[in-house]
Amino acid sequence: MPRKRNRKEQMLAMAQYPLDWLEERSGLVGGLKYFLFRKVPGDSGWWHTLGSATLTAFLVQLGTGVILAMYYKPDPNSAYQSVQHITNDVTLGWLVRGMHRWGASVFIILIFFHMARVFLFGAYKYPRELNWIVGALLVPLALLEGFSGYLLPYDQTAYWATVVGININGTAPFLGPFLASFLRGGSEIGPETLARFYSLHMLLLPGAILGLIGLHLYLIVRLGVSSPPWSKEAAGRERDEAPAVPGSGLVSPAPRGVTKRPD
Repeated sequence: MPRKRNRKEQMLAMAQYPLDWLEERSGLVGGLKYFLFRKVPGDSGWWHTLGSATLTAFLVQLGTGVILAMYYKPDPNSAYQSVQHITNDVTLGWLVRGMHRWGASVFIILIFFHMARVFLFGAYKYPRELNWIVGALLVPLALLEGFSGYLLPYDQTAYWATVVGININGTAPFLGPFLASFLRGGSEIGPETLARFYSLHMLLLPGAILGLIGLHLYLIVRLGVSSPPWSKEAAGRERDEAPAVPGSGLVSPAPRGVTKRPD
């Protein structure tokens, strides 16, 4: 006869039920636990946190950007006034705008620090070449995100900096003039330019960055965290040269350094 559960166990089971329901139908809970509590090399150090710091900086940019978008008006006649309203009148608006403004620079700096760490540690080599390519694609997208946001305050500095940036872009061979005309939305910077920069900054570029970050994280979980170059685990380890079973790694990844053999 099963033991009758006490009140504490019943309350715990009730609180656990939504997670059990979600796990049974999607497996998301188990996947999240695997992502958060997966094993990493024992000799990993603070250098390995640069990727997480970069992701955190991007999430801060997303959060503060959403708040700013609630008050910003993408119109040449009111854009500057809306930014001043955010800074001077909205509660803690100066803080949110400052975090977004300076956080953009922090995000770019952390990206380059993270890439330098990956390069110096040799973490771009087999089997992580694809992850290196994904990270390299994130760099120009992040720079474009910063450039597209520079015009949004629509003051003199933002206006003329955008003029210079678009003109430099227009000197590129082949696609340069077309891209410059597309970004301007006409013969000169005006309402169409601001609307295009706002849509790029708020929709297209963040969506592309989020997609690549998702792929980047999947590959990290799939391939594991690389050991430092001075690690005994990273040096002189032989790799099984047997061909892997096609597609098997997507379902049940093999342990690091071990290649699955066909049955």
